[in-house]
Amino acid sequence: MTYPDKPIVLMGFMGSGKSTLGKALARKFKLRFTDLDRYIERETGWPVQKIFSDQGEGAFRELEKKCLAVLLEERRGVIAIGGGAPCNEENIRMIKEKSLSVYVKITLGELVRRLSVSPVPRPLLPGTDQDGLEPFIASLLKTREKYYSQADIILESDCLTAEALERAILPSF
Repeated sequence: MTYPDKPIVLMGFMGSGKSTLGKALARKFKLRFTDLDRYIERETGWPVQKIFSDQGEGAFRELEKKCLAVLLEERRGVIAIGGGAPCNEENIRMIKEKSLSVYVKITLGELVRRLSVSPVPRPLLPGTDQDGLEPFIASLLKTREKYYSQADIILESDCLTAEALERAILPSF
């Protein structure tokens, strides 16, 4: 099988399964997997949650942009990026130019369900109670959709499998 000489980038809202799918896809294609948030944590020595709380979202987004640029220079691999990573003009331009991008699109109801039970800390969710979760997600998703929808491939499914992701990506090789 011939792979593109650029990484595969999985994007979508937090809780959509990008990291889980990315790991499985990387194993299947025998490629390196990188989670952008974990990469940032390794580079800085700080958890993403702490960067958000101590330095603010703006500082985190600048750091995220720099790390994304580094990862997009790799010739091959699978990269799962945070939900806000593609949501500015410079980042989405880099992603479109230097990767095969996939939007893992999950319904609002499924996102609410997943995030309400997720043990993973989400920097944008602290203080969002159960009643406020759905309106918060709906509002944020609405602002991010214009970036997500620029992906090369859009996969809509609340139960997307690595095999379905592979079938969607293969014609792009």
